[in-house]
Amino acid sequence: MADEAASAIFLIRCADRKGIVARVAGFIHDLGGNILDSDHHTDRLSGTFLMRVEFALDGVGVPRREIASAFAPVAKTFAMWHEVHFSDERPRVGLLVSKQDHCLADLLQRQRRGEMKIEIPVIVSNHDACAMWADLFKIPFRVLPVTKETKREQERQVLAVLQQQRVELVVMARYMQVLSAEFLAEVGCPVINIHHSFLPAFIGAHPYRQAYERGVKIIGATAHYATEELDEGPIIEQDVIRVGHRDTEEDLIRKGRDLEEIVLARAVRKHLERRVLVYGRKTVVFD
Repeated sequence: MADEAASAIFLIRCADRKGIVARVAGFIHDLGGNILDSDHHTDRLSGTFLMRVEFALDGVGVPRREIASAFAPVAKTFAMWHEVHFSDERPRVGLLVSKQDHCLADLLQRQRRGEMKIEIPVIVSNHDACAMWADLFKIPFRVLPVTKETKREQERQVLAVLQQQRVELVVMARYMQVLSAEFLAEVGCPVINIHHSFLPAFIGAHPYRQAYERGVKIIGATAHYATEELDEGPIIEQDVIRVGHRDTEEDLIRKGRDLEEIVLARAVRKHLERRVLVYGRKTVVFD
């Protein structure tokens, strides 16, 4: 019997057509499930239908691991891409970090407080500056230095560590290295990055310096899925804060750090709650 507190989450993407919502709801009804939350969106320009539906497992008449195969005939009818997740799962999340520790410390504390129901089996860095946080939270810490000449070999080492730990999500908590297309193709799970500007403005390095030199009135932070195109991945979460002419570059960096922590935490949480659907270069994020 299923844990009555647990729920299943369907994520669905397909070409829009009549009857999808009714068929999905009917399938869940026939299983014996009770829908707890349902949302969907149609991108009229591309004709793409996207849906998230969550239903209680209490009363469902098949084992949870058979739900996906039971849904296969419906998925075939509508040529759906779909995933099934479960609310009581604790995904294994690998953290990548360089020298700056604010996003790392924030995620570790949120996990310790139970705000994020995840396991963190490893922290990987190209420097040893953040080792104290791994020691404090008793998490294995691997230092894998990198130079321009050793980048591919270092990436192979990082991949080996993440795959050995069966990581299901990678979070770049201010990891100041550009991940290669080969790395992203081989890692086998999504990668979330926090960029310290409001994309698509001020891409690349030193965005706060660029913002200061332009005299901007707001600064922002962007969390996105990493792709082979630098800072061009599908955006999950963004936020901004006002700044003024009296703010120095250091003030912008300080204010930006606060935003980076919040935006990255929101993005990771939305991903973990299976509220994000990617299509093309965009996302739909269901509240």
